Amino acid sequence: MIFSFTQSLRAAAAACLVTVSATALYAQDSWPAGPVEVVMHTKPGGTSDIFIRTLAESLEPAIGQTIVVQNAPGGGGAAQMAKVRSAKPDGLTLGINTLTHFTGMATNLKGTFAPEDFSWIAGVQVDPILYYVRADSPYNTMAEAVAAAKANPGSVSIGGFGPVGSMQNLGTSMIETATGAKFNWIGYESTPDITTALLGGHIDIAVSNLGPTAAFFEADRIKGLGVLNDKRLTGAPDLPTLAEQGIEVDTSWVQVRGVFGPKDMPLELQQQIADAFHDAMKADSYQEYAKSTGVTDSDMGPEEYAKFVETIGAVAVTQLTAAGLLQ
Repeated sequence: MIFSFTQSLRAAAAACLVTVSATALYAQDSWPAGPVEVVMHTKPGGTSDIFIRTLAESLEPAIGQTIVVQNAPGGGGAAQMAKVRSAKPDGLTLGINTLTHFTGMATNLKGTFAPEDFSWIAGVQVDPILYYVRADSPYNTMAEAVAAAKANPGSVSIGGFGPVGSMQNLGTSMIETATGAKFNWIGYESTPDITTALLGGHIDIAVSNLGPTAAFFEADRIKGLGVLNDKRLTGAPDLPTLAEQGIEVDTSWVQVRGVFGPKDMPLELQQQIADAFHDAMKADSYQEYAKSTGVTDSDMGPEEYAKFVETIGAVAVTQLTAAGLLQ
């Protein structure tokens, strides 16, 4: 079963399940009253955008405040990060980050943004990337696409989020290194743009996550080639892993999502926000979405997530160096 995006009834049910005590727990004096603005680095319809809009169903009643999603695409996360960095550290302006934030701060955004410019509040998701094509594509597996890219280097295009050095681009570089193939990378600012380009015949292959592509799989407009993960996705059990096709890459290179804010946020406030997010993720509406799209929940709080950011930053540098993008 692939996730259905019709959620209005579930939203009402989730709101009814939230108790007064839960609202009191999070709506404390340390979290100022007012709408909570969550700034996104993609256009509406991207994977992270779907995450926060789905979670808002259970998060809003839990904290007793409105979640306002502001989409600020541009510069591989630069527009979003600028808005978050300049905000007050009061918990009313947050952002959702991915691995691309860390690869970006080591490449095209180096010198403009650094991890110490922000408060790293919570880890929330782990989400493998997958490769897909139009339903009428001659490729039925990633192995077939690799063979074509080896026979005619640069002739097969792959479209994904961000410039060279982004998370999805590095996943593709890992495939190239493992197989000797050479693809032509085309970067986009959101998953809807990627899928539109694919369906319009502007690229041969697309890479994203299952969440924003599920409806296109349901409608048989696209077909999957493979998933970069150590096992198949629960939401797409017929889609083989790359390893099953003889493509051996580092399966720890999966998308991660977290919550971040301006620097100098009090640790108590960060913990309060992390607890609210993690508790809201227990709601049935969110869990159905998570299970069907193959994401894994993360429960890292501010101290653990800050340490993770340090570690993943080093891993990103290693991957960028291996791809020949850093000296």
